[in-house]
Amino acid sequence: MQKVVVMKGAQVGYTEAGNNWLGYIIDHAPGPILAVQPTIDVARRFSRQRLDTLLEDSPRLAAKVVQRSSRQAANSTNLKEFPSGMLLLTGANSAAGLRMITARYLFLDEVDAFAIDADGEGDPILLARRSTRTFGTRSKMLMGSTPTSTGTSRIEQAYEQSDQSVFMVTCPDCDREQEVKWPAIIYEKDPDDPTRVLDGSVGLRCQGCAVLIPETQKRLLLEGGRWVAKVPSRSSRVRGFHISGLLAPPGWFSWTEAAELWLEAKGKPEQLRVFVNQVLGETFRETGEMPDWKVLFSRREPYRLGTVPEGGLVLTAGADVQADRIEVEVVAWGPERESWSVDYVVIPGDPAEPDPWHGLEQVLKRPYPMAGQEGRELRIKLAAIDAGYLQTHVVEACRRIGRYLAIPIKGRDKYPQLIGPPTAVEVKRAGKRIKRGGKLWPLGTDIAKHELYANLRQMPPAEGERTPNGFAHFPEYAEEYFRQLCAEQCTPHVVKGSGGAAPRRVFAWEKIRERNEALDCRVYARAAAAIVGVDRWGPEDWLALASGAVSENTPKGKPETRKPKLPRRTGPIIDPNKWRGRPKI
Repeated sequence: MQKVVVMKGAQVGYTEAGNNWLGYIIDHAPGPILAVQPTIDVARRFSRQRLDTLLEDSPRLAAKVVQRSSRQAANSTNLKEFPSGMLLLTGANSAAGLRMITARYLFLDEVDAFAIDADGEGDPILLARRSTRTFGTRSKMLMGSTPTSTGTSRIEQAYEQSDQSVFMVTCPDCDREQEVKWPAIIYEKDPDDPTRVLDGSVGLRCQGCAVLIPETQKRLLLEGGRWVAKVPSRSSRVRGFHISGLLAPPGWFSWTEAAELWLEAKGKPEQLRVFVNQVLGETFRETGEMPDWKVLFSRREPYRLGTVPEGGLVLTAGADVQADRIEVEVVAWGPERESWSVDYVVIPGDPAEPDPWHGLEQVLKRPYPMAGQEGRELRIKLAAIDAGYLQTHVVEACRRIGRYLAIPIKGRDKYPQLIGPPTAVEVKRAGKRIKRGGKLWPLGTDIAKHELYANLRQMPPAEGERTPNGFAHFPEYAEEYFRQLCAEQCTPHVVKGSGGAAPRRVFAWEKIRERNEALDCRVYARAAAAIVGVDRWGPEDWLALASGAVSENTPKGKPETRKPKLPRRTGPIIDPNKWRGRPKI
């Protein structure tokens, strides 16, 4: 076996195991060793704090490694010499250090923190492996790390190419072998403090007999466990081990501590990332990761299309303009940004002509009945219309429909906020902007899509549980709608640094299929909801809407009890005859 891969949680003893391997090599199988840390500074700290202690406290190693002396360069912070070999410590950010020696042994620590590119010479892992080519099949490599993000984690990619060994424990009641997975850890919350668990309540639920194995038996479970390869055909080539913090020995890290960390992290993405990476030893799925359209399709709800379901109190719409049609989605919103897709309409026709805009106006101005409330209807408060194509026509149409009801919007990558202040886009003959003319609203598409995909990945609540914030409901649409809704994914790219700066990894949205109109419409409807102000409303505002004490026609801002004044019309007068005729919907 030439290569061992360890994907691990934090503080499970991997670095110390690597130190022991280095000590074994020096004492029993000497040869040139290359040890790589994320940076040169980290390598120096590792040498002083961990390695020097090992060499000094072990008499056999101390007798073989040349003692540090100001006159001896054979033993410095980054270089240790011993009979028939040497140990060089370097950083993944130094191409010169990675190619300095020909190594038989390679020790790579925390590879997910390695630079993408070492001094412009390529992947540091490949550069390090190149130094072992002289020894061929006699070379050995140990690499390990706490994982980072799904799809970009180096250690995850290496582990997936290994035999993928996992640690199996045996239930003392039914003798079933199983992994120690987080969903199987059961606990009871302290009624006086929801971030704490009751002492003695934490245990492992057996997947076979469902008995609760208390944490007090953790030592026996670990002592009786064994490693099992999921892909045994690769065992002779690459061994891979996944070690989560749940496997830490008693006295190191307990299941009780893990449960309390989980309670603190729930609903907080950054804390949740730390829990998944460092406790579970698993990659964290970024919020922009594409949800599974099949899962969304399977959880459709049988509510009536064109009717606002119970819970929906505010309507907004998003319209996407294409060369031969306009597509629009009507979305209902409730407290905590819970949403329901109410209707999806495709209006055929060239947007450069008036007919499709006439049809869109009818969709936006029609009333939508509310389920369970006889005689009560809702009207759309605001519609955001894509102005990335035929901007002039979109601005003109929004003026005619009414700027209190329809606004032109344009997505911007890397925009720092969901919605920004609008900018006047119409000018006078002298070149000055018309203050009361058409305005274009900027939309942060990255933020909107990350939020949407995070909401779409949420699962329906179990009976008696609270609906997650931002949960999205859908009627019985066809498969195509959900395919379009999940048509993009956030993928990493390497960008070269300017002015001598190191290359960096950036994420960008890319289409995985041609049609994505449903995604765009939903993002625009969310932008309209943000402008209306649903993010700022408190419980009392939603209660007022639910009781019917607030006008449904308020276009934006906090709910008010009076209808807004329509803005004064400016700009050219449009011939009303050109808008007559039955729309083609």
